[in-house]
Amino acid sequence: MENHMYPESTRELHRQRQELAPAAAAAFKAFGESVFADGALPAKTKELIAVAAAHVTQCPYCIRGHTERALRKGATQQEVMEAIWVAAEMRAGAAYAHSVIAIDAMNEVREQGKKAV
Repeated sequence: MENHMYPESTRELHRQRQELAPAAAAAFKAFGESVFADGALPAKTKELIAVAAAHVTQCPYCIRGHTERALRKGATQQEVMEAIWVAAEMRAGAAYAHSVIAIDAMNEVREQGKKAV
């Protein structure tokens, strides 16, 4: 038997989650339906944004679900892949941008070393 890090999202687990907190589950479902409805952004675009966000947060359930929903809303495979590349750039870009924190810390340590001498 294979040991998976994430359990398959089954109807039974979904049912249990709803039974454990029915009001919160209903509110969350309504929130999601509202967020992903056509508005200033079409639903397809919102799903592509969700695909990118799912890759940044690394949620396997979200990656699968929003990829499938984006395709059902009319996104092409190329559009989905471009959204994933945007996520990759943003994640890498954040590491690059935050490097100034490490550089600042290195500069502080260097300056403290000069003062200690």
